[in-house]
Amino acid sequence: MKKIRMGMIGGGIGAFIGDAHRRASRICNDFELVGGVFDADYEKSRLFAEKEGISSDRCYKSVDALIKAESALPKEKRMEVISIVTPNALHYPFAKSILSAGFNVVCEKPMTITVDEAIELEKLVKKNKLTFALTHTYTGYPMVRQMRELIGKGALGTIQRIDAQYYQGWINSIIHGTGSRITGVWRLDPKHAGASSCMGDIGVHAFNLIEYTTGLEVKEVLSDLSNVKEDIKLDLDGTVLLRFGKKLKGVIRASQVCGGEENNLTIAVYGSKASIKWSQENPNFLYLLSDTEPTRIYKPAHGYNEPLAENSHTMPSGHPEGIYEALANIYKGTGKSIRGEKFDSGEFPTVHDGVRGMKFIHSVVESNKEGNIWVKV
Repeated sequence: MKKIRMGMIGGGIGAFIGDAHRRASRICNDFELVGGVFDADYEKSRLFAEKEGISSDRCYKSVDALIKAESALPKEKRMEVISIVTPNALHYPFAKSILSAGFNVVCEKPMTITVDEAIELEKLVKKNKLTFALTHTYTGYPMVRQMRELIGKGALGTIQRIDAQYYQGWINSIIHGTGSRITGVWRLDPKHAGASSCMGDIGVHAFNLIEYTTGLEVKEVLSDLSNVKEDIKLDLDGTVLLRFGKKLKGVIRASQVCGGEENNLTIAVYGSKASIKWSQENPNFLYLLSDTEPTRIYKPAHGYNEPLAENSHTMPSGHPEGIYEALANIYKGTGKSIRGEKFDSGEFPTVHDGVRGMKFIHSVVESNKEGNIWVKV
């Protein structure tokens, strides 16, 4: 089977997330990077293309130039999907242009800056009948998928509480440094990051993980956010109360200023019969807790797992898998969709997940701004 021809916007020399996408696409072995616009500086983009062995005539100076040149190629040669791995503010304009030209898209989150932009992209994907994958990477972990399947089968009984936490500490050294260092971080600049830093960058991952694993939608949020320092324009820390209905409640706690924390994302769903817990820093272990039985531990690459989880491991049991493999699973599902093959709805987040994420971010920001009130999502 021929590999899917992929382009990339952003992700050039020194870009962590671009490198992660390239590694993931290679792990799933369904994609070939054939060209792109890898940097706003064309010389840097050209050097990157040379390093990757990409033909110079498919290293473009702009997204418009890429679309024009690729659209003119025969169908069997042009790019089939384009990955967008730029800062947040560029996701929407690039995705809109690429979708309008008939190319499938893989996009980093958050999908857009505004809710209206997200809704517009959703309509465009539906109109042009294209594949749009949003890389909420944690949904690619086998044990997150096992969690989703067990909850879907009713293993927990009636869900009674949902807790998610995402703590990092990387921004501490930046905000307590000089002013020039602060302005050098695009995630702290509303022009590039959007309405939120903490909730827009990591809180939305926790939100997505909740809706992905439980199949439930958050109906309302009440938030209390902090920018920690007066000269910081966006939130760096916060707590969000969640309402799913009259009885079911939950909470998201997220922070980028928890000194010593690295990438501490956890989720726990508590039910009437049992409860289930997962942690991103120990992703191969899923815990099912009960009042009447010993704690049960699920691990990848075992026949007792549900099909979605069992089909998501890339190594035999006992071999640790991580973030690259999780992202590779999303690419794998995206590839199935592009090829018109049958796939499970849990194999990759869609443009609709992007709309839900933007509604969450803006509802959280509004709740805090209006004095910590309940706001619909």
